[in-house]
Amino acid sequence: MTSFPEGNALVYCQGNFGTTNGKTAHGLVRRSRRYRVVSVVDSRYARADAGQVLDGKPNGIPVCADVPAAIDASRESGTPATHMVIGLAPDGGRLPPDARRDVLTAIGHGLHVDSGLHDLLSEDEEIAHAAAQSGVRIRDVRKSPPRWALHFFCGKIEQVDCLKVAVLGTDSAIGKRTTAWIIVDAVQAAGRRAELVGTGQTAWMQGARYGVIMDALINDFVSGEIEHAVWSAWNEQHPDVIVIEGQGSLMNPAYPGGYEILAAGRPDAIVLQHAPARTEYDGFPGYVLHPLEQQIQAIELVSGKPVVAITLNHEHLTPSQVPQACRDIAASSGRACFDVLQDGGKELADLLVGHRRPTNARAGVAASDTRHNQRQERFHADAG
Repeated sequence: MTSFPEGNALVYCQGNFGTTNGKTAHGLVRRSRRYRVVSVVDSRYARADAGQVLDGKPNGIPVCADVPAAIDASRESGTPATHMVIGLAPDGGRLPPDARRDVLTAIGHGLHVDSGLHDLLSEDEEIAHAAAQSGVRIRDVRKSPPRWALHFFCGKIEQVDCLKVAVLGTDSAIGKRTTAWIIVDAVQAAGRRAELVGTGQTAWMQGARYGVIMDALINDFVSGEIEHAVWSAWNEQHPDVIVIEGQGSLMNPAYPGGYEILAAGRPDAIVLQHAPARTEYDGFPGYVLHPLEQQIQAIELVSGKPVVAITLNHEHLTPSQVPQACRDIAASSGRACFDVLQDGGKELADLLVGHRRPTNARAGVAASDTRHNQRQERFHADAG
């Protein structure tokens, strides 16, 4: 079992902090068990407080102009950086040319590098050679696991008899993971046990105990890995509630995520994250965001389960506009609407724990055990 925190991390987000392309950095600034975050790198906000920039609430994490400045600041504060974590989340997951030079700078200063991009730094000859010379480690979080380690869907999800909640979204980079964590925190604060199942690289970087990195998986195994992560969280921790982080959105042209989560995770209830000020899918001008009501209908049709609440992403809204936006969404959707980042998750958590799992949810669980064993035997026989 990994001991947390692993080290002191500067989070690299040059030119993107506070934008949707900086969502990995945002997640780490808001929380991380895996690292002690000591700074953020983005010259646009040099000498500012990262929490103030992101949420209007200072958190003591400074923003530095460049990697050397961040390393110096961490030493002066008595928490010298040991890791550089790539906090960028650009479309396509590519490493920008300038960022590549900064990675080499960090390695030259003896920092380990963790990256969630699709460009695998450990397979870049120059970067890998520099890391070997400096004796540091490179971890590519999105690197595909070996196929022998992957799980195929087998039906054991039917054994999970706690409440399962999926947090989906009407778009990508809209705050699903942040809302999922807030729900977990609120359920735990109410004295119940809750576990998050992450589905992306940022949740792994934050230190989520259970999860998959969907972007790194072969399609045939996505459902099985989701099922196994949810089942493992239930089997090992015995929570009252499991919250599953969503990916993309059902109708997003570039990131059509959520289908496998609904099909394999089989949530009992769905929370839908929505940004009412958005009119187009993030990063794709001309692709009009499907109406909220249509997205709710699609989710409920696919899952057969209810969207029980809407959570608000308040980008481009002033604090004074949020209450009315929530009232408007509640009136048009017929569902409660919450801004959990601004107001906390207590009310939403109370609503969710009051949503009882169907009484027939355990019907067929014993039969699922038999199906699970049969499918595992057949899968391994085929693999052999």
